[in-house]
Amino acid sequence: TPMYFFLGNLSCLDICYITTTIPQMLHLLLTESSTISYTGCVLQLFFFFSFVGIECLLLAVMAFDRYVAICNPLRYSLIIKRNVCLQLATASWVGGFLNSAVHTYFAFQLPFCGDNRLDAFYCDIPPLLKLSCGDISLNQKLLLTIGLFIAWTPMFCILLSYVYIISNVLKIRSTEGRQKAFSTCSSHLTVVLLYYGSAIFTYLRPVPTESSVNTKLIPLMYSILTPLLNPIIYTLRNKD
Repeated sequence: TPMYFFLGNLSCLDICYITTTIPQMLHLLLTESSTISYTGCVLQLFFFFSFVGIECLLLAVMAFDRYVAICNPLRYSLIIKRNVCLQLATASWVGGFLNSAVHTYFAFQLPFCGDNRLDAFYCDIPPLLKLSCGDISLNQKLLLTIGLFIAWTPMFCILLSYVYIISNVLKIRSTEGRQKAFSTCSSHLTVVLLYYGSAIFTYLRPVPTESSVNTKLIPLMYSILTPLLNPIIYTLRNKD
């Protein structure tokens, strides 16, 4: 079914997330070596930031799928066809990679001087901008501008979808029917709140000038914690 097709994409994305960050972090912990090559940092940043954008878009697609399933159940099979699922999933993956290519290119056009020590557990945009000794205004504008389409617009679409979903669920007369509908969507909404909350805090705000525990730990919410919680959340909340 389309719902499980998108869940399969999300599961694949979770594996990619963990593969991008966990091996390097384990290497740092086990060997106490806190270095990463220039090429390694470029590749890690590109793939990691790609997966950030892909998940933002994919969560919006999943919200649309649930909106159609609950608000237009009789037309669900006509609207969410196989080719539509493939197109939406492909657009999410391509959009995420294009978004990352732009940010990665401009991030590594910046001059880096002095002590090249990242204030993070892995290569990411904010720590690199903080490390640069050049003008980062263009990079910050790119984060805010592209973030409008990659983060804010999908989040607005998700919230709008759930406004319609909740209004339709409240019209269901049977308590069992309402509980089943809420159960179908609550798992997705839980992931959305965890993911968007931490991602927006990390990327869509001015680059901090000083180090803090939050700047290091909050990115772990969407890079490690969310991928680990996704299978548990969907297993517990999708018995129907």
